[in-house]
Amino acid sequence: MDRHWHDLHRTQGLSGLYLKAARKRSITGDSLPASGLHCAIGVNPQRLQAYRKLCHFGDDSHLPPTFPHVMAFALQLQLLTADDFPFPLLGLVHLNNRIRVVRPLGGIGTLRFSVFVDNLQPHAKGATFDLMTEAEDSLGLLWHERSRMLCRGVKLEGEPPAVDTPEPLPLGELTRWYADSDIGRRYAKVCGDYNPIHLSALSARLFGFPQAIAHGMWSKAMALAALRGHLPLSGYEVDVAFHKPVRLPSEVVLEGSAVAPDGQFRLVGHGDLVHMTGSWHTLHESSRPA
Repeated sequence: MDRHWHDLHRTQGLSGLYLKAARKRSITGDSLPASGLHCAIGVNPQRLQAYRKLCHFGDDSHLPPTFPHVMAFALQLQLLTADDFPFPLLGLVHLNNRIRVVRPLGGIGTLRFSVFVDNLQPHAKGATFDLMTEAEDSLGLLWHERSRMLCRGVKLEGEPPAVDTPEPLPLGELTRWYADSDIGRRYAKVCGDYNPIHLSALSARLFGFPQAIAHGMWSKAMALAALRGHLPLSGYEVDVAFHKPVRLPSEVVLEGSAVAPDGQFRLVGHGDLVHMTGSWHTLHESSRPA
């Protein structure tokens, strides 16, 4: 696909983007736009420090592997609320998230981000697409993210693609934490993600949830902070699938396999309810994005 890029000097304000998202409630098409956004975004030291504390990352010279997602969040929203994007932002479901750390995330002041959508596929409940985010420094690609999103109600021809299930590895408890009732509001304050399903029981009920639920990317960040002894400094990817949401408040347990170049983990709650499954893999040169 020949992609048309829009170069931005800055991202739009979140309040305006949320107002735009609230106005769009219907599906307006069944194909993705062939456009993307470029923007240079600087690291905010105060936000970074608050994020480290919120997600239990250590205070070192490298960005947490999930922090570029936070940096690019407004740019992603700007793409998903653009007039040529066919699906309403409210109601999209985050099914899967894969992050690749291509080179060490150290000594960073500003990154050049690229965001676009790709890979529209039929799904049993509608259609999925991939929200792609890439971060570069002066030497080239540094970090890459694919967020697979579900839009219910989209009608596409064809069958959903088959999903490969890896052979499970033995898992043991690594840590556990308590997701308190206000973690959604605290995450939103730091990261800007004010989806109503995360903020309170009252706002979550408007979207069919009996309680507020934790942000999936907070759960992933907490898991990666706990797995830092399992992961190299760079040259790896972490892929997670989000299953049952973490209702607030609740306690969750992180289970993981042994330290190795490749491994698996999962986040479980009361009654062995599975909230998230994931894996990490060492990147070989042939598997790194060009």
